[in-house]
Amino acid sequence: MYKCAIVLAAGEGKRMKSETPKTLHKVCGKEMINHVIDTLKKCEVEDIDVVIGKGAEKVKEGTKDRNVVYSVQDKQLGTGHAVMCAEEFLKGKKGTVAIFVGDGPLITEETVNKLLNYHNEGSFSATILTSIMDNPAKYGRIIRNSNNEVEKIVEFKDCNETEAKVKEINSGMYCFDIEELLSALSNLNNNNNQGEYYLTDVIEILKGKEKKIGAVDVPVEEITAVNSKGELAIAERIMRKRINEKHMENGVILIDPDNVYINCDIQIGKDTIIYPNNFIEGKTVIKDNCIIYPGCRINDSKIEEDVTIQSSVIIESSIGKNTTVGPFAYIRPQSVIGNKVKIGDFVEIKKSTIGDGTKISHLTYIGDAEVGEKCNFGCGTVVVNYDGVHKNKTIIGNNAFIGCNTNLVSPVEVEDDTYIAAGSTITEKVPKNSLAIARARQVNKENWVKKNK
Repeated sequence: MYKCAIVLAAGEGKRMKSETPKTLHKVCGKEMINHVIDTLKKCEVEDIDVVIGKGAEKVKEGTKDRNVVYSVQDKQLGTGHAVMCAEEFLKGKKGTVAIFVGDGPLITEETVNKLLNYHNEGSFSATILTSIMDNPAKYGRIIRNSNNEVEKIVEFKDCNETEAKVKEINSGMYCFDIEELLSALSNLNNNNNQGEYYLTDVIEILKGKEKKIGAVDVPVEEITAVNSKGELAIAERIMRKRINEKHMENGVILIDPDNVYINCDIQIGKDTIIYPNNFIEGKTVIKDNCIIYPGCRINDSKIEEDVTIQSSVIIESSIGKNTTVGPFAYIRPQSVIGNKVKIGDFVEIKKSTIGDGTKISHLTYIGDAEVGEKCNFGCGTVVVNYDGVHKNKTIIGNNAFIGCNTNLVSPVEVEDDTYIAAGSTITEKVPKNSLAIARARQVNKENWVKKNK
C-alpha cells in the first residue's frame, strides 16, 4: 500500500516570541520539524510534503537535507486550508496520506506505525490519533455516537456545554485515504466562529457519506504540540528522559540521568560511565568503557574505547583509545588525537594531529601542527602558528622532547629523536638527533642591586 505524508509547518508561532520559525526550534539538538520528518522516514514514508508559510525560506533551509517537497500556504486560514494547499502533491496518488504537525516532535516511530497499520488493516477512510486528558483545555473534542463510533470533531471554540466536557481530544494528526480526502476537501467551508477551514470538518463530511472513521488512542505526551518557550522546555525534558533511558537500556551508566544532556542521534557504547553536568551534542560517537567526568562538552566528535575525559571541551575531533583528556583541555575542530595520548590541564589543540603515546601534560598550545609518536611537551610550550596574516604549519617527528616554555615559530620542522632546551624560541629546522638551544646566554652582574639602589 502506497503511503505518503503531509507535515503542517506554516503557522506563525506568535507565542514563541522569536524571529526563528516555530518548527525550527530545537529539541535535544534537532529541529522539531526534522524530528517529525525523520520519524516518518523510519516508518518507510518517503514521499513527504511540508506545508510552509511564515518564514518559508528559513524552513526550507532548515530541512534542505531531508529530501522533502514543499507546498506554500500564503495566508493562514486554518488546517483544512493548509491541506488544500498540498492538493497538487496528492493529485494522482492512491493509498494513504498521514498528516502530522511540524511542532509535534514527541511522536514516536511506534505510534506512527500503529496509526498506519490500524488505518490500513481496518480499511478506514480516516483515522485519528486521539488521547484522553483530564483537563482538555483548548483541544478539539472527539464526539462519538451511541455505538461509540467517531461522529465528528468539534473545535474547542465551537463546543457547546456538553461537548466541552468530553475528555477525548484530537491530536491534529491523522491518516486518510487520499482519494476520499481530496473529495472531502472540495466540500469544506469556513462557516464557524473563526472563519477558518478546519481539517476536522473532513471527518464529519466523510461520516455523512457513511465512510468508516477510526481512532487510535495514544499517551498525551506523544501528541503534545509546542507553542511557547515553556512548552519547548517541557518537550526537551520528555525527550531527554527517553534518550537517556535508551542509552541505559543499551548498557551505558548514567550516574544522574536527570542532569546529563545527550542529544538525539548520539551513539554511546556499553559500560561507558557518564557523570552529571555533561553535554553531548551533534553526531558524537563514544565507544565502550569510557569515563566522562563532570563538566564536559563533546560535540560532533568520535571517542574511541577506554578514554577518560575530565572537565573539557571537544569539538569536531577524534580521540584515540586509552587516551586521557583534561581537566580543562580544549580540543578544537579538525584535531586527531592518537592512542595512549595524554592531553593534560589547560592544553589547547587546534586543527592538529597528535601521534600515539605523546604527552602534552599542561599549559600548552598546539595549532596547525603534525606531531609524531611518543613526544613530550614541557609546560608552557606554544606553537606560534599565526603571523598576523596566515596560519602556518609545524611538523614534529617521533620521540621529540620539547622543554618547558618553548616557542615553535611556524612554519618550522622538528625531526625525530630531538631535544629542545627549555626557554628556546625555535625558528629553524631541528635536525634528527640534535639538541636545539635558542636562548640568550645568561649574564650575572654581581653587586648590581647594591650599586643601583
